[in-house]
Amino acid sequence: MKLDLNLTESEKMLKQAALDFLRRDAPKEVIQALQETDTGTTPELWKKVADMGWTGILVPEEYGGTGGSFTSAGVLFEALGTGPLPGPLFSSGVLSTLIVLEAGNEEQKKRILPALAEGDEVLTLALTEPDHSWDPGGVSSRAKKAGGEFVLEGTKLFVLDAAAATRLVVAARTRSGADPSKGISLFFVDPKAEGVSIRRVGGFLAGRSFEVKLDSVRVPGSDLLGPAGQGWPALTRALEKAIPVLCAYKAGGAHAVFEMALEYTRTRVQFGMPIGRFQRVQDMIIEMVNHADAARWTTYEALWKLDTGIPAAESVHLAKAVASTAYWETCTLAHQVFSGISYSKEHPASFHTRASRHLYGFLGDPSHHRQKLGKMLIG
Repeated sequence: MKLDLNLTESEKMLKQAALDFLRRDAPKEVIQALQETDTGTTPELWKKVADMGWTGILVPEEYGGTGGSFTSAGVLFEALGTGPLPGPLFSSGVLSTLIVLEAGNEEQKKRILPALAEGDEVLTLALTEPDHSWDPGGVSSRAKKAGGEFVLEGTKLFVLDAAAATRLVVAARTRSGADPSKGISLFFVDPKAEGVSIRRVGGFLAGRSFEVKLDSVRVPGSDLLGPAGQGWPALTRALEKAIPVLCAYKAGGAHAVFEMALEYTRTRVQFGMPIGRFQRVQDMIIEMVNHADAARWTTYEALWKLDTGIPAAESVHLAKAVASTAYWETCTLAHQVFSGISYSKEHPASFHTRASRHLYGFLGDPSHHRQKLGKMLIG
């Protein structure tokens, strides 16, 4: 079986539909305005996204979705990353969808997945805490059983898209032991429930991430996803499948930045010639295309492996390390090409810089994934 990076006809149509959507419904001015909001979207725009079927792209057909492949989801997010379109589509339509599929029982799947596919429910994962680790040892929030309910205590930090969510998927520890990956449970939590407080985290690098405090929050037993204490393996499987889709979004952003910088080098004249004729500028453009292509190739290899059933963990870690670095570095180089004008909030390059920074460590920064990859390779 050979890796083929050519898009199928249906994937080409999906990509074009996403690019047309950006031009029609989310041009530069809209994206700039959305970046300043807590949700990254509007009810009207979210409905249009749902009507396109994108909120259910990974939801199986039997639960009301389109049952798309991981590669199709990657194609969609690569196109949307050229915007870059903000909002909770990845958090809800990809990551949370996969968590429900991996961890939920049949009743929960039938209850939640159709609503996710229609865009009526918006979910996001609340995992990291003040120590900010993507490993199970970083989960210290507690969930104690009280009759037919659980009582949750703890603080979650850097929760992406919490302001847009109708439900949080919270990881909390129901028992402790020598192995930190055991004893973690996943819960649906209503963000408006008594004892839940949500505050946006300030700072350029934080993006639309939030602090979520859980103060004696009571959760019904029916909102425990899967068996108690067995949430981490399911979460790990969901993350492995979701990460390459996020990488595709970053790869799309990196290519968009490269293309706008390349066009600028052809039209910006300095000292009587286009700046693209200067060696240093050419060097920067070459660095950008190398980063952008590396992000795309590693991402689509991981997506291909997921779709064909080939073990993908090594490729997933590699793709995340490469794509996060590529998006960051491509944006940094673009600012050198554009110089002062790109530092304006109105310049499209600045949209990508903000996204590349706040997504750099989301689902694990490059160092985290390089360490994971190194352990797998060495054995």
